[in-house]
Amino acid sequence: MNSSLSLIWAVTAATTLLQSGNGLLQALMPLRMQSAGLSITSIGIVAAAYGLGFSTGCFLAPAFIRHVGYIRAFASLAAIAAVVILIMTEADSTLEWVVLRGLTGVTFACVFTATDGWISARATSSHRGRILSIYMICTKIALMLSPLGIALGDIRSDGLFMAASALMSLSLLPIAATTTQEPPAPRSVRIRVKNLFLAAPSAVVGSFIVGLVNGPVIAITPVFGTSIGLKQGEAAALLFALQAGSLLLQWPLGWLSDRSDRRYVIAGLAAGTSVVSVIILLASMSGAGAVIIWAFAAWGGFALCIYSVCVAHACDIVEPENIISTIGTLLFSWAVGVTVGPLFGAMAMTSLGPGGLFIYSGVVCLFLAIFVVVRIRRQRREPAKGGFVDVSPTSSPTAVMAPRVEKGTSSQPVAADE
Repeated sequence: MNSSLSLIWAVTAATTLLQSGNGLLQALMPLRMQSAGLSITSIGIVAAAYGLGFSTGCFLAPAFIRHVGYIRAFASLAAIAAVVILIMTEADSTLEWVVLRGLTGVTFACVFTATDGWISARATSSHRGRILSIYMICTKIALMLSPLGIALGDIRSDGLFMAASALMSLSLLPIAATTTQEPPAPRSVRIRVKNLFLAAPSAVVGSFIVGLVNGPVIAITPVFGTSIGLKQGEAAALLFALQAGSLLLQWPLGWLSDRSDRRYVIAGLAAGTSVVSVIILLASMSGAGAVIIWAFAAWGGFALCIYSVCVAHACDIVEPENIISTIGTLLFSWAVGVTVGPLFGAMAMTSLGPGGLFIYSGVVCLFLAIFVVVRIRRQRREPAKGGFVDVSPTSSPTAVMAPRVEKGTSSQPVAADE
């Protein structure tokens, strides 16, 4: 265990710093665009550009990392991300924001592919779950705490963008200082949505809907907060609550999914997300700030964990040699949802007011719950059981880079965190 940790300390530290900058950027960008006079629809288009860029990066990453290696890929792409964030200080039009946010999507997809592929290659079968838990907890804590930094500066000035860029740049230090040998070159992965849908429709539809819902909620939450009367720091705290809820519930839900039909867990999480969406809607109308914070934590605990269970369910069904391709396909399904979801979320807010975002999320998650229940009723069979390892799509397309899958280990290697 200690030897495995020594092999991943550098990439874990680097990714934690990178996600700290990313989390601050998630809170800063929509507030900066709102202060510049951009509409909710424009902010949604910018968020969709990130999803499109991330989807593109999923296809580009394997070839790029195969060509230059893990360490050079991380260093070059993290540097590009830091520069792009600095350029954002000069962005004025929607088109400029779209281009820059799309570029961050491409670079983050490639960077996270490199880091998670590194983890997948170095984690041994006997310690994989614990190694991944340490890695995921560190990165989730970074995503949880960094949005609070929005209260330390003025969104109209450039200081917070410089801070996010600095964190990206600092992430290069652990990678540059490591003396461990980088993993072998990755293999490419074919995306087979149709084949996987025929085998595990609940997983494919679930991953897509997770993107449809989580993408706009994470991207537009700061604007939602200010729109209902919260202060700048309080609006950023909503992102903290989302990630905190996910951090607290991910392992209990993993334990539950290991001991039951995972499709019931997916349906239950989707239904819970729908119910909590209604609570957030009512609380925002009544001005109950404390209730909103707790409801956002519950929302994050439910909605941000659905993807993990979808991956575990799909990996229960497919053959071991197809697991890596399966996770890559699910990540692509998620990324497509993230691309179009912010557009729908922004349209809902424009048409129905701030609460429209959670009317949208409630309806979409209710559809997912109904879809999965109908599938269970139509096909009553006991799925194969396998170990659960929490995975997060906004974190990365990990399994695209996984060099192998060992029989007798967890049902998925590392897999692909709004």
